[in-house]
Amino acid sequence: MDNASIVHVMRHGQVENPTGVLYGRLPGFGLSALGREMAERMGQYWAEVPLTHLRCSPLQRAQETMAPTAARHADLTITPDERVIEAENRFEGMIFGRDNAALRDPRMFWHMRNPLRPSWGEPYADIAARMRAAITDAAEAAGPGGQALVVSHQLPIWISHLAALGRSFVHDPRRRRCTLCSVTSFTVRSGRITGVSYAEPVADLLPSTSKRKFKVGT
Repeated sequence: MDNASIVHVMRHGQVENPTGVLYGRLPGFGLSALGREMAERMGQYWAEVPLTHLRCSPLQRAQETMAPTAARHADLTITPDERVIEAENRFEGMIFGRDNAALRDPRMFWHMRNPLRPSWGEPYADIAARMRAAITDAAEAAGPGGQALVVSHQLPIWISHLAALGRSFVHDPRRRRCTLCSVTSFTVRSGRITGVSYAEPVADLLPSTSKRKFKVGT
């Protein structure tokens, strides 16, 4: 009998952000009307899944995305976990605009000196380590053969995906395979991540700019 646990890591829904701020870890950024619709649809998606553990980033948008699912699994308590929070970013709070004006600010040039680390924010290796620890803890909490749901953010999820595949963390942010409310599922056996898969349950609700075709071996 396979006692592997499955940890489903879901990205939050669309955020209300009309001015285009890079909000990062800033407080006060909740879901838009479309984001709330995505969250409700995901609540329906998870309703018949025998989840045994819930875990969530402390940020508002993640908590609001989890809420409809948690309501359908009222017997489970949500475990808050700082390790699945959005990545730290020196550009947080800035508005890029269509021409990416923030990148031409001389005060920010030093932060762009090393895109491989990256120098503008939390190192990719650090993100991978904290997410791996959170995922394996969620698997343990879910129990043998159990299924956990974690709500997190795009970059931490994508770095976890790359780590599970043994791929380089250096990537083009425009080609991350992690759309709004997508689900990246990790198979965990004996404390080790042994497999990863990906799904987009609300693909029909995605804004057209998010519907990019991108495949990576899984």
